[in-house]
Amino acid sequence: MINKDKVKRRFSRNAKQYDNYAMVQKSMGDILIENIKGNHFKNILEIGCGTGYVTRALMENFEDAKITAVDIAAGMIEQTKSTIKSEQVEFICGDIEEITLNDTYDLIISNATFQWFNHLDATIYKLRKMINKDGILCFSIFGKDTFRELHEAFRKAKDLFNIKEDISASQSFYSLDQLKDRVNNIGENMNVNLSEEYETEYFQSCKDFLYAVKKIGANHSGRNRNKTNPDFIQKVMDIYDYEHLENNKVRATYHNIFVYMKQE
Repeated sequence: MINKDKVKRRFSRNAKQYDNYAMVQKSMGDILIENIKGNHFKNILEIGCGTGYVTRALMENFEDAKITAVDIAAGMIEQTKSTIKSEQVEFICGDIEEITLNDTYDLIISNATFQWFNHLDATIYKLRKMINKDGILCFSIFGKDTFRELHEAFRKAKDLFNIKEDISASQSFYSLDQLKDRVNNIGENMNVNLSEEYETEYFQSCKDFLYAVKKIGANHSGRNRNKTNPDFIQKVMDIYDYEHLENNKVRATYHNIFVYMKQE
């Protein structure tokens, strides 16, 4: 289970510097927007608006639409309000899994947020009931192979330290097939399409990579996360730096999944 209090604190704390590190999230948002261009939407709900990168793209491409932008982190909402001053956008600070919205929408869109849900199936079902006829629910989410280099380094360090307990680098993510099964079960009377892509970033070291992850608030937020000692973490970084070095930089893989659901 995701500890939502941790999520709120981490994203709020890093709101002002988030855009300096969230390059993959920006490219994911660009793909979402590119695939809905040419539609006409009057009422849009954005979930996890963050610092407003996708919000601004929505404003630019759908000038006549009313946009409701929701984020769980008060710091993110404050940061976005400081850069977006338009009556076109209404901001709500809240957890979409818990709050009730009484409107319906032509588009519900979310970029790199659904991996923070504790009740993915129930929340997607809730959202699809809020979509107007011919409306679209689309979102991007990190997939199972995200940070695979870090997970591999964790596994090898566990073997060296003879650690039997279940510790991991991050919460688990869905594979494309797993997500497809879940979405198709929820998406009755909807046209559903999923796709995936892999993106790679490079850092000077594993330490720099972990720092960047921390600065976008994306480090482990599980409720039952086990503590790891400094010697173990140092070994993880040593393994990572040795085994995933390319042209004097270390590789970090992101597995990005895109879901489009259209109400028939």
